[in-house]
Amino acid sequence: MSNNILITGGAGFIGSNFVHLLLSERPNWRLVCLDNLTYAGNLANLADCQGQKQFQFVMGDICDADLVDKLIGDNVDAVVNFAAESHVDRSILGCQEFIRTNIEGTQVLMDAARKHEVEKFVQVSTDEVYGSLGEEGAFTEQTPLAPNSPYSASKAAADMLVRAYYKTYGFAAITTRCSNNYGPYQFPEKLIPLFVTNLLADKKVPVYGDGLNVRDWIHVEDHCRAILAALEKGRAGEVYNIGSDNEKTNLEITHLLLKLLGKDESMLEYVEDRMGHDRRYAIDAAKAKNELEWQPQIDFAKGMAQTVQWYIDHQPWWQEIKTGEYLKYYKQQYGKTL
Repeated sequence: MSNNILITGGAGFIGSNFVHLLLSERPNWRLVCLDNLTYAGNLANLADCQGQKQFQFVMGDICDADLVDKLIGDNVDAVVNFAAESHVDRSILGCQEFIRTNIEGTQVLMDAARKHEVEKFVQVSTDEVYGSLGEEGAFTEQTPLAPNSPYSASKAAADMLVRAYYKTYGFAAITTRCSNNYGPYQFPEKLIPLFVTNLLADKKVPVYGDGLNVRDWIHVEDHCRAILAALEKGRAGEVYNIGSDNEKTNLEITHLLLKLLGKDESMLEYVEDRMGHDRRYAIDAAKAKNELEWQPQIDFAKGMAQTVQWYIDHQPWWQEIKTGEYLKYYKQQYGKTL
């Protein structure tokens, strides 16, 4: 595969970690990062990438067909689509932007990629499209899609559109579906960074319901390495589940964070459960391990300790997000306010 890559949503959590990985391990690749800098996209995530000759940042919307067509042109060999509205709670409050970005944006990207005959298109999806599991078993790539939130429904719809483009046009698309991520640069509305930053500020942490909802947790670097493996080795038309066999209840995660930060259970605050809250997710990643020759490398306990330390060492990063100060970068550089 050639090495001119368009990365959409590259200023977000997983996208920025993917950019860092490629700049480190594929230094001869040319990366174009397209991000609309919505509230969860943060230029500070890419501060050490700016100025590198193989990296270009473009502020823009994946729904902007003219811009996308221009960027892909005849110069992009592959597209990796991280761009998405992704927070379940926000989708419950209103899902219009989720429909627009997650579905329409994916369609715009695929139309331009198909027009310019890109070699490969990787759609980064989520295990949430499968819905909720019982107490046993794990999601496989053959598990029927049964999304239970507006967010996961929008991602499932995009996945089906990707499948249809492959079946109809022979479009060289791959879909990856990953379990819950943790690690550096995660926006502090998600469970782990929210709890860490609250505890660092001596604020209580909100635990939904009984706290016994189960998720499979994977370090973002392991996820990014799986996406890179899919880009380089994946077969067109295939779906690859990505997970790390680290099933934990939300309470287990919370107690671990309390321990790592030297806090006690007085910092817990049980709150009303989220509407449509899936009880359990678990991933069978055998296909990715076998076909992509990928394995998660980061031990959960070690990865969590490193993640907590990252937030301790980067307090200005998350403090500026919590105060809204980080938005000044958008206004200064692009004239954009949120």
